Amino acid sequence: MDAGTSARIARLTVDAPGDRVLEVGAGTGSLTAALLAAGADLTAFDLDDSLVDILRSREDLAAARIEHGDALAYDYAGYASDGPWRAAGNLPYNIATPLLITLAQMERPPDRIVAMIQKDVADRLLAKPGTAAYGSLTVALAVTMRVERAFNVAPGQFFPRPKVVSSVVVLHRLAAPLVDVRDRQRFEQVVRGAFAYRRKTLANSLALALELPRERIATALAALDLDADIRGETLDLRTFAALADALAN
Repeated sequence: MDAGTSARIARLTVDAPGDRVLEVGAGTGSLTAALLAAGADLTAFDLDDSLVDILRSREDLAAARIEHGDALAYDYAGYASDGPWRAAGNLPYNIATPLLITLAQMERPPDRIVAMIQKDVADRLLAKPGTAAYGSLTVALAVTMRVERAFNVAPGQFFPRPKVVSSVVVLHRLAAPLVDVRDRQRFEQVVRGAFAYRRKTLANSLALALELPRERIATALAALDLDADIRGETLDLRTFAALADALAN
């Protein structure tokens, strides 16, 4: 990404010198340099050994700890154990969704995540119930994070030029989860199951996904004053939580 975009992301990430920041996917070091310039206490990693070697050889990045690491296998819990932290990075499409969920659901999640992702993924994070973009990702992150779109990035600001528009999003950790559920595993199953078969009613979708009798699901919906023919994409976070509690073992 260009230097201007990197500087904007760095300003969204770092509030004061010494803020601990973990950069996911350092790449060619554009954001790495901007985060250091903003005063971050920076650890950056990348999967590409050759890029790691280049980054470690650069004098302008000497203040950063440069590591080799896989974004989906990095020891985030170990890093988080040293104190409050933030995460930043340009996240490839194939890792953005699982990584954001992993970070948001950690025992010690980052206080803030500033990520460049494809615009359609950002649209999903910010979607409202009843819209096409609304899905399990929206609900999963809303439990512990408040999401905002900072700005969009046109393809021309990258080399090589991608085919899609990107968005920079900021995820702020909530002081407490937005909902309290009795069984977190059941909640996650209900959310995933609700969107597993979008053309089916919620009762039918959950019966298939959870392998529960449809009658049990219909009873739980009725207890919440919800119609048996309702579809999952119309439920908000708190309704999902209530339904998961009703279906908890």
